[in-house]
Amino acid sequence: MAGGFHPLRVTEVQPLTEDAVAVTFAVPPELRPAYRYTAGQHLILRRVTSDQDGTPQEIRRTYSICAPAPGPDGPATLRVGIRRVQGGEFSTFAHKELAPGDLLDVMTPTGRFTLVPRPGRYAAVVGGSGITPVLSLVSTLLAEEPDAEFCLVRSDRTVASAMFLDEVAELKDRHPRRLHLVQVLTREERQAGLEAGRLDEDRLTALLPALLPVGEVAGWFLCGPHRLIEQSAGALRRLGVDRSRVHQEIFHVDSEPPPGDGTLADRGTAGAFGADDDAGAGGHTVTAVLGGRSGSWVGQPGETALETVLRHRPDAPYACRGGVCGTCRALLVSGTVRMDRNYALEPDELDAGHVLACQSHPTSPVVELDFDR
Repeated sequence: MAGGFHPLRVTEVQPLTEDAVAVTFAVPPELRPAYRYTAGQHLILRRVTSDQDGTPQEIRRTYSICAPAPGPDGPATLRVGIRRVQGGEFSTFAHKELAPGDLLDVMTPTGRFTLVPRPGRYAAVVGGSGITPVLSLVSTLLAEEPDAEFCLVRSDRTVASAMFLDEVAELKDRHPRRLHLVQVLTREERQAGLEAGRLDEDRLTALLPALLPVGEVAGWFLCGPHRLIEQSAGALRRLGVDRSRVHQEIFHVDSEPPPGDGTLADRGTAGAFGADDDAGAGGHTVTAVLGGRSGSWVGQPGETALETVLRHRPDAPYACRGGVCGTCRALLVSGTVRMDRNYALEPDELDAGHVLACQSHPTSPVVELDFDR
């Protein structure tokens, strides 16, 4: 289960590009242990507004931490990258209204797109704002493991649109022999060959072996728009890379994003999960374990398991409600569900019985979920 929200004060809103900012929060000493994070994790930010009728409306969005992992006492500050998305209510607010001194509700860190620093070769293919968690991964790895190397292939539209350009350049200057950086620009014709233009499966299949010995890479990290992740994963399959070495996090900032703006996800599949039961004609019951407490409630027709739980337990974990961020991940203890879509769970998590509550429609008379496991 994800940790709770705490109001944190904004100390800086730093412009990165025309449409991206880095937001820094101060963490009080008493909360620093709770906000200790692993490189690659993210934060859920919450804002409460009112609709036209004055009814309170809660907006949650997930953004990756872009700073190195903190020490054992936890971080004094937290920094996330936010790219403005067309029609994105939260990202527009962050760009136009959020200012130093403001308080914003921030959930304790979560996420499984992480790396434990060990000796060896590592590599990443990132697109656009996908650089955000990878910046945390690279900076932490190179600082903590002197026998590690990292190859970073990043794709951006133009130099001007590239987030954290200076930070990546500083890392390259600090670790010239251990960080190999390849910058691909899709809308600037200043390059030729494999590193020019949009990265697709064929180009990546040719490019990656030219950069490093693919078979020796201990971990591949793919982060960015859905299409780039699919093409990158396809190239790695063609190159014989074992699936267990590939870690994916999808940033939905393409033309048809799922609900939410610029939220992120690990890639999985949708479908039916659990034993082969039939839903009863008289509705269904959802039992949920949350924070060590259990409750059972009758679901309404058509609603998801998360919607049923939230009507009685508003502290249930969620963020995007689009099958993207993975915050509502729960273990399906008994019963069956149909998930509309899943961009957040890896195959091993599905095999272990985990589901996304926001996408899970009960298909058996009783469904039992455990948010604590």
